[in-house]
Amino acid sequence: MSTSEQTTFAAAGAVDAVKVYGEGDTEVRALDGVTATFERGKFTAIMGPSGSGKSTLMHCLAGLDRLSTGRVFVGDTYLDDLSEAQLTELRRDKIGFVFQAFNLIPTLSALENVTLPMDLAGRKPDQEWLDQVIDTVGLRPRLTHRPSELSGGQQQRVAVARALASQPEIVFADEPTGNLDSRSGGELLQFMRHAVSDLGQTIVMVTHDPTAAAYADRVVFLADGRIVSEMTEPTAARVLDLMKQLGD
Repeated sequence: MSTSEQTTFAAAGAVDAVKVYGEGDTEVRALDGVTATFERGKFTAIMGPSGSGKSTLMHCLAGLDRLSTGRVFVGDTYLDDLSEAQLTELRRDKIGFVFQAFNLIPTLSALENVTLPMDLAGRKPDQEWLDQVIDTVGLRPRLTHRPSELSGGQQQRVAVARALASQPEIVFADEPTGNLDSRSGGELLQFMRHAVSDLGQTIVMVTHDPTAAAYADRVVFLADGRIVSEMTEPTAARVLDLMKQLGD
C-alpha cells in the first residue's frame, strides 16, 4: 500500500520513522524505522518497556516533536510538509492531547482550561457533548477552581476533558489514568471506550497498565525503538504476559 493510500484508511500514522537524540557516543535511536497506522474510529494502546520509544512515537505523531528521518501524518496531511505555524494550527484544530504533566494554564479555571482550544480557534463548544465530558470525568463541582486548587487527579481529569471536549479527529493520551485512583481511572477508560465505540472518536494511548490496555481495540508493542508485536482484542492477562516477555 502506498503512503497516499494509507492516509485514506488511517487517522494517523508513521512511515519509516527514525528519531535520533545526540550524536557520536551519546547517540540514542529512540525510534528505529517505525511504520504503523492508527485506524479511524479505533482505540489503540501503545506499550513497551521504559525507553522503548512509545512516548517519542506519540509526540512525533502529534506534531510535538520532529522526526530525524521518515514521515508522520494526521489524516491526509504529512506533518513534515508543514511550517511551525501550520503545525500549531493543525494541533489546535484536529488533535487532542493528554499530557502526563497536565499542561494546564494556572490563571484559568478548570472550565476555561477545558474550553481553551475551542476559544483559541473561535469555535463554540457543543454544549451537550461538553456537559457529558464534564460529568463523566466528575468535574462539575470544580469547574470554577484554578489548577492550584485541584488535586493531581482532578488536574488530570481537566486535561482529559480538554482533549475530548472539542471532538478532535484524533486524541493522543500519555498515561491518562496515571494520577487517578482505580475507580476514577476505570470510569475514565470506560468513557474513552464509549467515545470510540459509540461516537466515532479515535484514540491512541500510551500506557504501562495492562488493565488500561484491555480497553483498547488493539495494542502495539515497542522495544528498542521498533514495533515488535501487535495484539487485537486484548485482555489484561494476555498483555501482561507479553510485557513480561519484553522485560518491562
